[in-house]
Amino acid sequence: MIYGTKILALIFTASLFLDDPFLLLDWIEIFHTNPISYHEKLEPMPDMKMGPFVRMSDGSIVTVMENECVISKDEGETWESHPIFKYENAYEIRPERALICTKEGTLILAFANNIERKNWDWQEDIHDAPDAVLPTYAVRSLDGGITWEAPRKLHDDWTGAIRDIVQTENGTVIFTSMMMRHNPGHHTVVTYATSDEGETWKRSNVIDYGGVGHHSGLIEATIEPLQDGRVWMLMRSAWGVFWEAYSEDEGITWKNIAATDIKASTAPGLLKRLSSGRLILVYNQLYPEGETTYRLSGGKGQWAEVPAVNHRKELSIRFSEDDGKSWTDPIVVGRTEKDISYPYLFEVSSGELWVTTWRGEFKAKILEIDFI
Repeated sequence: MIYGTKILALIFTASLFLDDPFLLLDWIEIFHTNPISYHEKLEPMPDMKMGPFVRMSDGSIVTVMENECVISKDEGETWESHPIFKYENAYEIRPERALICTKEGTLILAFANNIERKNWDWQEDIHDAPDAVLPTYAVRSLDGGITWEAPRKLHDDWTGAIRDIVQTENGTVIFTSMMMRHNPGHHTVVTYATSDEGETWKRSNVIDYGGVGHHSGLIEATIEPLQDGRVWMLMRSAWGVFWEAYSEDEGITWKNIAATDIKASTAPGLLKRLSSGRLILVYNQLYPEGETTYRLSGGKGQWAEVPAVNHRKELSIRFSEDDGKSWTDPIVVGRTEKDISYPYLFEVSSGELWVTTWRGEFKAKILEIDFI
């Protein structure tokens, strides 16, 4: 067993997000350790920072911790920190954030600003939090994370989570966000795209599939360019599977919105293309391995209009050789009695993957060849 959760960090997290609807698991548990059993072929990295990580052109590795950009020039052994914001009390980066280094070397961070978070007051009688605010921002650095420009606000609507960011072959950067809708309250997915290194942004159509409840609708999306030029999106749902959408215009328009046959818990997945050309999906399966049922959460228009499976005691991976048309069987890479979810993945070198999670602090090195 590896005990990856640090008590002080969890107490800090609890103080920030205690009344957050996206942390509805028993909050008392976060004051205790979260022992994780790792797959025997993994190398646990308990002292590693949490992703997302990116590689700069000079070989350094960058991530973001709280309001600091942290940079390692020795493959994660040591880190140096640089503040992202000029005014400390104006911004507070949520842990669900997305980071990319573009082909031109620009660092772009997308985040929701917890300082401006207000009016989350879910009212069961109207199934809504009508005045909820949690803005989405993008901010960039042109010097490898040493200094950062002023953040650009993209919307004020409640942002449940920002989960992923990619760059297409044409150079367009796209990241996923969310916008809460009201009367009744439910969530939607939206993306933002830039073709000028984050100087300006274009908003996509809003993917609104309805719903009733603070976990309802389509939420917490992951995206990846496909070999045919389209961008593929997988979205968390309360309906036992990931839903999908496709963009043929660099993330401006999303269409062909439908359920997939990828069974999944109501937790976000992460989709990435590896240097081998394979796609990897890191996610929480619908049920614990070998089982066909799990307790249901919510329903009645509060969590969602239907009860949902919220199984997060196992983290799994699977691979696709054909751009998601078919997948290998899922492999459980970590188990706990509590929660390992919200994954990040970084290919530190060809076939060597760092997988970390926000919830549960799973941290491990995975070799692609061990699971193919």
